[in-house]
Amino acid sequence: MTDPAPPPTALAAAKTRMRDLAASYGAGLPGRDTHSLMHGLDGITLTFMPMGQRDGAYDPEHRVILINSQVRPERQRFTLAHEISHALLLGDDDLLSDLHDEYEGDRLEQVIETLCNVGAAALLMPAELIDDLLTRFGPTGRALAELARRADVSATSALYALAERTPSSVIYAVCAVTRQDDESEGAGGGKELTVRASSASAGVKYSLSVGTPVPDDHPAALALDTRLPLAQDSYVPFRSGRRMPAYVDAFPERQRVLVSFALPAVRSEGIRTGRKLQEWPPEGPALALRISGSWIGGHSRGTLAGELGGHYRHGHPERHPRQFQ
Repeated sequence: MTDPAPPPTALAAAKTRMRDLAASYGAGLPGRDTHSLMHGLDGITLTFMPMGQRDGAYDPEHRVILINSQVRPERQRFTLAHEISHALLLGDDDLLSDLHDEYEGDRLEQVIETLCNVGAAALLMPAELIDDLLTRFGPTGRALAELARRADVSATSALYALAERTPSSVIYAVCAVTRQDDESEGAGGGKELTVRASSASAGVKYSLSVGTPVPDDHPAALALDTRLPLAQDSYVPFRSGRRMPAYVDAFPERQRVLVSFALPAVRSEGIRTGRKLQEWPPEGPALALRISGSWIGGHSRGTLAGELGGHYRHGHPERHPRQFQ
């Protein structure tokens, strides 16, 4: 389990300002494709080229954004939004002045990278889009998958943005199968489902550590094995062995499973979404009817999923696990 989040500081105010800058910039764009994202940067050119281990960079002196041509398209997209955020930040003298008054040295560089990740998320995943998905699907693995697909970003990038906009007590995780080395067996160990990334909504003190194993009988593992979405009462599998009760919603996608863990408090408090107040998790038996649209009263039309056994630091959230919180 991670340490409790610190109280709001100057960084929180800077993040809010960065989101506002990105939202204002995004509102004037003709679209969110690569060329449209560059539309508002007069005189700045975009170049794709091999960059080794670096994902991208912004050179304000030569007014050029460089993107690594050898990384995945969704990573290129987030990197571009990150570097655009560098340009936006450098154009806001008041914000820059506040940052230099508050931080210095390596800490200043870290904060700037964090803010550019925040700006990238706000630019590619507008609040309106996230709120609409939360209204339609609730805080679920399906909502996470839809956000990644519609924004054309990695599931990990989408995870942090979704957690930030979720108003209830939820932990999200992206899990995938990894090979476990076992020197005692010579030929290497077997495979197991582990956490690749995790983030929690505001006010939740915990998230899952990267590499946390998911037991074979957990709904997340069962959903991946059967390729069927699954939602039922279960638990959060912390690395320490502690099991916190939670309503688990697991959505398998290719070789991974996107998971939400709604903590017990959610049952009584409900969730305030952009358009209506929903109770989450939906009341009813552990046998869950999976939705392809909106939940209706705790049951829905859809596929039946029953109880199946039970600049330049690259600027990516995969490497800065709690930046968006």
